[in-house]
Amino acid sequence: MAFQNHSGWRRLVNATGYSWAGLKAAWRNEEAFRQESLLCALLAPLALWLGDSAVERALLIGSLLLIVIVELLNSSLEATIDRIGPERHELSGRAKDIGSAAVFVALLNAALVWLLLLLS
Repeated sequence: MAFQNHSGWRRLVNATGYSWAGLKAAWRNEEAFRQESLLCALLAPLALWLGDSAVERALLIGSLLLIVIVELLNSSLEATIDRIGPERHELSGRAKDIGSAAVFVALLNAALVWLLLLLS
C-alpha cells in the first residue's frame, strides 16, 4: 500500500475501507474473532432488553465490544510476530501470551459487568 497524501473526506473513505478490510480478514482468518463476534451479536440484543437504563445498556454492550476490540489487537500482534519469522523466541512467545491474557481479562471484565448488573 503506497503512501497517499489524502485529507478530508478522501482520507475518511480510505480509512473506512482499510478498517472494513481488517474486519473481513479477521473474520476469515481468526476463529476466536468469529466466536467472540457471534457472542457479541447474540448478547447485544439481550443487553438492550435487560438493561434498565441507557448506562446499563452501554455497560453491557460496551463490555462485549471490548472483547472484540482486544481480540482484534491480539490477532494483529500475533500476525506481526508470525510475519517476523517462524522460529521460536522467548520474547515472541511472551508477547503472544500477554496478548492472550489481555483477551482473557476482557472476557473476565464482561462476565463481571454482566454479573453485577444482572444481580443488582
